[in-house]
Amino acid sequence: MIRTAFAWAARATGQISGTSCGRRPLAGAALLASLLGSHSTLAQTPTVPPTPGLPAAPVAAAVPTGPWTLQQAVNYALEHNLNVRQSDLQTSQQEAQQRLNRAALLPTAGISATQGFNFGTNRDPFTNQFQQLNVRSNNFSATTQLTLFSGFQLRNAIKQGDVEAQATRLDAQKARNDLSLNVASSYLQLLLAQELIRASEARISSTRQQVERSEKLLKAGAVAEGNVLDSRAQLASEESARITAQNQRDLARLSLVQLLNLDPASASRFEVQAPALPNPDAFVATGDGADPNATFEIARQQQPDIKAAELRIESARRGLEIARGAHYPRLTMAAGVQSGFSSVRNQQTRVGDETFTAPIFQVDAAAPGGLRPSPYVFVSSQPKFERLPYKFLDQLADNRGEFIQFSLNVPILNGLQTRVGVQRAQITIQQAELRSEQTKLQLRQTIQQAYADALAAQRRFSASSRQVEALTLALRNAEIRFNNGLLNGTDFNIARNNLTAAESDMIQAKYEFVFRRKVLDFYQGKPLTL
Repeated sequence: MIRTAFAWAARATGQISGTSCGRRPLAGAALLASLLGSHSTLAQTPTVPPTPGLPAAPVAAAVPTGPWTLQQAVNYALEHNLNVRQSDLQTSQQEAQQRLNRAALLPTAGISATQGFNFGTNRDPFTNQFQQLNVRSNNFSATTQLTLFSGFQLRNAIKQGDVEAQATRLDAQKARNDLSLNVASSYLQLLLAQELIRASEARISSTRQQVERSEKLLKAGAVAEGNVLDSRAQLASEESARITAQNQRDLARLSLVQLLNLDPASASRFEVQAPALPNPDAFVATGDGADPNATFEIARQQQPDIKAAELRIESARRGLEIARGAHYPRLTMAAGVQSGFSSVRNQQTRVGDETFTAPIFQVDAAAPGGLRPSPYVFVSSQPKFERLPYKFLDQLADNRGEFIQFSLNVPILNGLQTRVGVQRAQITIQQAELRSEQTKLQLRQTIQQAYADALAAQRRFSASSRQVEALTLALRNAEIRFNNGLLNGTDFNIARNNLTAAESDMIQAKYEFVFRRKVLDFYQGKPLTL
């Protein structure tokens, strides 16, 4: 967005100033566009598609009836821009991942149950006997497992996740900063377009009055008809330039409306408040003595992208500790309880008692055989058992078994995966350090460029102001000579276009200076206000 913030102004000014003077009046406008391009890497926000399945951001908010201030536009954009909301969702996703990292320290537990049907000759899983029966079996188990030691990989993963979560939050803050600068650039772009329109309308009014005077002088025979035709041609050129400026204003308004995520249909009703911007000559050294090195030191401590880059160095170092943890043994503990049921298993069950009686004999020599029955009998009883079906709950209680075990895994050789993983983690640290240095270098260069551009814009504004004063006097003298017939229309239009070019260059230098000052203020921690 900022790459093209004022690029259209050069085209618009070229139309406003005309070419009858034989030169391109505002080469500084093209230079302004190119200089603003140096800031594009700071303020560009990546276009990220919204996450499917998530609620949409509120984009149909009512547009205020009054003009918007810059602060209102920035606040509204931060609340409704989809890219910023996407950054917030990425932060939430990283925080959810960190909860998973913490949960890895907790034991795992689970319950399983199976039911099977076997037909034909099968082995009873509880008696190990083969039977020609149809068997229905159930197995139930509950297990838990806990990692006791894994080379501190789990704890390092938690620490790395904390750092990554902080870096992701800073990325979201950077997206907000980039959006704020984009809004400020578009806001100033719209203000510049409106001021160019006002300048164009003032020139049209002056040119129209000149046409009327020329026509009166023509009727009086004081000037030639060619002077009137030149004035009318100049008026048509000014009106065409105004239309071009109005089109650019509409495009600038639409760009800002889209950046705010407003309904494009409201673009025609969208207005911004035009504050009284101070002249660059009122500032000393572009910011009351601001120094780019001091600004960089402030920004280095405050800017989220710098902090995020430093945090990712720490994250990469934690990744190295995780990779080194693969060299250590891994100790785990598991415990569980299990039971089962088989439909063919029987249970020996006592169904009652069985009684036996036997006569008791006494010794009697006179009796045959020397024994005779006594009046007493011997009575004996013993329990009676039958094999009955084994009940389901009884089997579960009787087949219950518990276990606890420890597992130790000592890595010896795994195809150099651990060693290569450590080397890759070391390279990742170096890459993170280089990215951090590159981010700092880019920030320093951006601040230095903004400072140099502000100085250049301030000098351009001073030079253009003096040029406008001189060309205004020259135009007045040329107008007197033109009205008296001492100057032809072509030379008069050249004098007018020279003044137009100087005025346009002065306006652009003013807005470039304001924008560059806002960039420097932003890096000094000041709010984006006009």
